[in-house]
Amino acid sequence: MPDSEPSGTPALALRALGKTYGRGAGAKRAVDDVSLSVHGGEVYGFLGPNGAGKSTTIRMALGLIRPSGGEVLLFGKPVSDKQALRRVGSLVDGGTFYPFLSGRDNLRVLARTQGSDGARIDAVLERVELTRDAKRKVKQYSQGMKQRLGVAAALLDDPDLVILDEPANGLDAAGIQDMRTLVRGLAQDGKAVFLSSHLLHEVEQICDRVAIVHKGRLIREASVREMLDQGEALRVEAEPLDKAQAALEGHWPVTPEAGSLVVQARRADAPAVVRRLVESGADVFRVAPDDHSLEDIFLTMTRDADA
Repeated sequence: MPDSEPSGTPALALRALGKTYGRGAGAKRAVDDVSLSVHGGEVYGFLGPNGAGKSTTIRMALGLIRPSGGEVLLFGKPVSDKQALRRVGSLVDGGTFYPFLSGRDNLRVLARTQGSDGARIDAVLERVELTRDAKRKVKQYSQGMKQRLGVAAALLDDPDLVILDEPANGLDAAGIQDMRTLVRGLAQDGKAVFLSSHLLHEVEQICDRVAIVHKGRLIREASVREMLDQGEALRVEAEPLDKAQAALEGHWPVTPEAGSLVVQARRADAPAVVRRLVESGADVFRVAPDDHSLEDIFLTMTRDADA
């Protein structure tokens, strides 16, 4: 996974994007000066608590809402450019389908509205594993099946940029794993994928880079690897604990926790940590990485932003 932003013209670029609802004292700033870029061949995670401005940002990226400030560029062109917009496929709010039509017929209707001959319908149904249920009416579909049909609709015109808002919503564990494989496959095909999800474990598994937004502002953007490394620490089990803490805290930040010590040190610092403990006369039982998940880092960042 890349540790920095890829080069070249991005598939999606947000430049100082902002959206304000209302006027005067009652105005609400839903999105505030957000800038980011998404490139072909990567999965970009867009994360934030409810009300952080994710949905508003996605709608501006699709040209569904006019920004109050800044701009959206698709492949270097304004979002108002119809040819650029045709290169984008999206799943927002699970998609909207006719309940009394079959999954296949819904895609046929969509293809006609897009001016397509529908030649890719069978291919996208197979890709989202709905071939067997293609003739069933959508009203008989489970939530997860509707979600997969929404992804099929997003892929119908073979887009170069795919924007997915909560694509794993309603899926069981097996379905989530299948969606993970599908999304990674899109990036491997060279497509850019912009993914909003509340399933942070899944984001950690499939995304190359992530942005965290809070109260409309972008508070952190980095590769997933960089995000995880910033939470790197060692957990130390030693006795007596106070002696071990005294030996370490002059060199690294140390926090007692559940009968052990959490030391803000890198994995590579473990030998030095052990040496200082032994030199202090403490008995060392265990020194191991105290790995943080993306969810841990997300919660810490959003809490800190509220402080």
